[in-house]
Amino acid sequence: MSSTKALMARRHATLGPHSLTFYDEPLQLVSGVGVWLRGADGVDYLDAYNNVPHVGHCNPVVVQAIADQAARLNIHTRYLHETVVEYAEALLETFASPLDRVSLVNSGSEANELALRIARQHTGHTGVLVSDFSYHGNTTSLAVLTTALTVREPLGAHVRALRVPDLDNDPRPEGTVLAEALAQARAAVDSLVESGHGVSAFLFDPLFSTEGLPRVPAGYLEGVVELVRAAGGLVVADEVQSGFGRTGTRMWGHELFGLSPELVTLGKPMGNGHPLGAVVTTPELLDEFGAANLYFNTFAGNPVSAAAGLAVLREMDDLELQAGTLKVGDRARVLLEELATRHSFVTAVKGTGLFFGLEFTEAALTKRVVEDMRRRGVLISRVGRHDTVLKVRPPLVFGHDHLTLLADRLAASLDALEAA
Repeated sequence: MSSTKALMARRHATLGPHSLTFYDEPLQLVSGVGVWLRGADGVDYLDAYNNVPHVGHCNPVVVQAIADQAARLNIHTRYLHETVVEYAEALLETFASPLDRVSLVNSGSEANELALRIARQHTGHTGVLVSDFSYHGNTTSLAVLTTALTVREPLGAHVRALRVPDLDNDPRPEGTVLAEALAQARAAVDSLVESGHGVSAFLFDPLFSTEGLPRVPAGYLEGVVELVRAAGGLVVADEVQSGFGRTGTRMWGHELFGLSPELVTLGKPMGNGHPLGAVVTTPELLDEFGAANLYFNTFAGNPVSAAAGLAVLREMDDLELQAGTLKVGDRARVLLEELATRHSFVTAVKGTGLFFGLEFTEAALTKRVVEDMRRRGVLISRVGRHDTVLKVRPPLVFGHDHLTLLADRLAASLDALEAA
């Protein structure tokens, strides 16, 4: 038995047969640096998928910050420690007022859980709006509003799911698409109010990542936000995938639409993979919640986590990663548009910045390309309601040379698919 098969057997015997892995033949990894991952097969793979190592796998500055702080002190967050406060200050500098307070947690799931709790308590309502193909975490209260994954929990009676419009897949005039989508949102809000749930929050990923990076009509998000606020609800932007400079043009995804949410949730890219998340909100909301709840989190934002987060922010500044993301992302779109014109099974170029992909006519084709790209030494994935969108979302240290390699191998993969 090969070492990979043996390890997979051990994994099934301990973690169970339903512990998910990528690829038909699971990929065993042994090390990583920058945008490269080394497999147990000795192959160096270009990582064009993983957003969690935001400033690169095993970034030496982040690794050193973690090691130095762990060697000095890691302690319960109810003690005072300067690194924790310094990180909170630095993180909040990336947000516009009135988003001037942060509650540190351990993950994106925990952040969304806390944000919805704050929204429920502030509004006195329980109703939540999400998209009808979304994922925001693994807790019980998030499972009942999960629409993109198989979960045993039924959709909560307090949840209304919106179909997000995509102009790439709707040939009607943009104004018609927008009017229909906002009418659906209005009906969902009215339904929550009439059922007695009311509206506590609209929880959304600004890029609608899980949904397949749809091209929404101008004014769609702004219109939904207006409806939610008119019903007394709050706006929660889940920035785990969309944020931290990934779009290139803005630090945070919600800024693309000129929105100012009451709550913003963040996840593990904050700490380059070290367990770290956050809820960023207003002083009024956090003070109101704190006065009514004896809330603390023993591990979240501890000194080691804070040191990791601070190092990530400094690396982003020192390496000018947001500006680099804009330049590489712009070139990626040009290259992808060239590829799209050569293959009839490619229907659209999706995304922005360093979160982009191609939409295909059917899921079987995206699966074949994802598997083939792995054989060519490049790791990507797929996403969307029908798994028809190739998903490319690399660490932000992904540069022009890496993009050239990705584009060349993707072109070869698509040519091979065309010839099959």
